Amino acid sequence: MSHVFHRHPDTDYPVAVAGDGPWVIDAQGRRYLDACGGAAVSCLGYSDPAVGAAIKEQVDSLAYAHSAFFTSRAAEDLADHLIARAEATIPDNRLDKVYFVSGGSEAAEAALKLARQYFLEIGEPDRHRVIARRQSYHGNTLGALAVGGNQWRREPFEPMLMPARHIAPCYAYRDRAEGESEEDYGQRVADELEAAILDLDPRTVAAFIAEPVVGATAGAVPAVPGYLKRVREICDRHGVLLILDEVMCGMGRTGHLFACTEDGVSPDILLAAKGLGAGYQPIGAMLCAARLHDAIVAGSGFFQHGHTYMGHATACAAALAVQLRLHEDGLLENVRAQGTALRAALEAAFGQHPHVGDIRGRGLLLGLELVADRTTKDPFDPAARLHARVKREAMARGLMCYPMGGTVDGRRGDHILLAPSFIIGPEHVTEIVDTLGAALAAAVESVPARLWPGAEGRDA
Repeated sequence: MSHVFHRHPDTDYPVAVAGDGPWVIDAQGRRYLDACGGAAVSCLGYSDPAVGAAIKEQVDSLAYAHSAFFTSRAAEDLADHLIARAEATIPDNRLDKVYFVSGGSEAAEAALKLARQYFLEIGEPDRHRVIARRQSYHGNTLGALAVGGNQWRREPFEPMLMPARHIAPCYAYRDRAEGESEEDYGQRVADELEAAILDLDPRTVAAFIAEPVVGATAGAVPAVPGYLKRVREICDRHGVLLILDEVMCGMGRTGHLFACTEDGVSPDILLAAKGLGAGYQPIGAMLCAARLHDAIVAGSGFFQHGHTYMGHATACAAALAVQLRLHEDGLLENVRAQGTALRAALEAAFGQHPHVGDIRGRGLLLGLELVADRTTKDPFDPAARLHARVKREAMARGLMCYPMGGTVDGRRGDHILLAPSFIIGPEHVTEIVDTLGAALAAAVESVPARLWPGAEGRDA
């Protein structure tokens, strides 16, 4: 009997004992090809020698020193590297300072508090409201959960959450009108932001937060061309801070170190985690514009926020080693090449599949939206829990993928998220698609007849 409080307490998990490139090996010797990076985390696989050596070297010299007393060389070098890459790659880059934490939820909390404190420091205390999007996800701590737009995650804790305004996502597959171009659709949904700001009173709005590519809650839904540029213009016009959450889609996952590079937009605050440290150590980061940092320096002189393990020396050393691998060893080029190959293979295998309505994403962050009917786009009955069936069938065949439910509105809909490591090759692409095909077929076949619309003749 396990004394570990697992996230699904009624599940008997296999015990992971080793890693070999993109493979995880359990105690029974079974090998699982990780096609989702755990949760888009393990971008270098599980046995990178350079990262392991960097961790050992840092531990041998200084594992940890509290940030209230010291900085560390590892933290300083990692911050320098991230800002240098932002300056080199993000159009009209605004990012200049980095605040290191231990994960994505902590990064989101730091961003929300910084946005609020910034306006206090500059004499605009009425600015406290945050606008976000439905079907977004920004973390599981209460502040991050409050701005997140996934109703299933929010509902149990609703009485404890601060108010936030939620507007439409940029979700072209579901919401673009017939005959409407992607660009026109993007402008239309971006204009919902301005309407919300005006409704709330611009003098009260502090920030708008969004994922450039929505990850877990909607299944790799990218912003359409021009959407984020319009959002940036609206935020600037009303003095609202733009927070881009790249916890899942950033750090090379889309083929660019920063996902917003492809959108031609720089935020005031950017969130990073997951691929920042590739799972070798827990780490996240909040990158912000110099003016936010400088307002605190010129005002109270103290950011009223902090965590025990922020700026952890060993975590920063590991993350710097990860980032150097991405930058110096051509891995971003491989993300683009293998992302194109995987997308093409998915289109060939599932492009006309009766229960795959959409294939989308960028780079090696790709999603398949599952539907009961391709023509109507009707989702499966939530009671079928198709996503759970896909995960179970895939694991039984030695494939890790990331299926989720509630794709459409937090309750209805299913998708499969794929986010394999940046080190995969053509042989892994083939295995991912072939195994996923078998798992999806078995999962669909296992759905009981009573949960199929209009399928009275189907076997139970």
